[in-house]
Amino acid sequence: MKIYDITAPIFPGMPVYKNKPEKQPSIETKTNGHVTESRISMDVHTGTHVDAPLHMMNEGDTIETIAIEQLVRPCKVIDVTSATEKVTKADLESKSIEKDDFILLKTKNSFDTEFNFDFIYVAEDAAEYLTSIGIAGVGIDALGIERAQEGHPTHRTLMGQGVIIIEGLALKDVEAGSYFMMAAPLKISGTDASPARVLLLENVTV
Repeated sequence: MKIYDITAPIFPGMPVYKNKPEKQPSIETKTNGHVTESRISMDVHTGTHVDAPLHMMNEGDTIETIAIEQLVRPCKVIDVTSATEKVTKADLESKSIEKDDFILLKTKNSFDTEFNFDFIYVAEDAAEYLTSIGIAGVGIDALGIERAQEGHPTHRTLMGQGVIIIEGLALKDVEAGSYFMMAAPLKISGTDASPARVLLLENVTV
């Protein structure tokens, strides 16, 4: 069994959305004798994270309402590295995407080493197409699933149909195909997102 860790590492100076200084994590370490303790302060959308509906809908549910069973499950990695600017419906129509699938979109973003202001995102028509199929969730290798779309229609289209969104995946070394996903957000309550450790297991059936 091969395990792919598709989680972005968290550290001061890491890539953050739009390189905003306020989104940088801060880690303070103190040592007293032989005892070392660290404190971390960070945005809940830091690195690899799961969005909750509250992120884009004022009355939306918070992160603890997403059952872990919805995030520990089979998934499909879909290669859309040929997409330029955005992933559209046309980029997805030829892919094997079925009802209740949890799909992870591998784009050119996976090969960026710094934040790219022109990152590949999911277009509104692609979001509408995915919800029409009835997928369970979608992940992407960018710190946002959409970029500069007024009103955030991609988020709202997906979240409005109960589709789970994972952002900030590291898919450079993962080939398209079927995997077993273990995505574990921090067990916090009342927030609009949570950082998560996400693993893909190869050749695992349930």
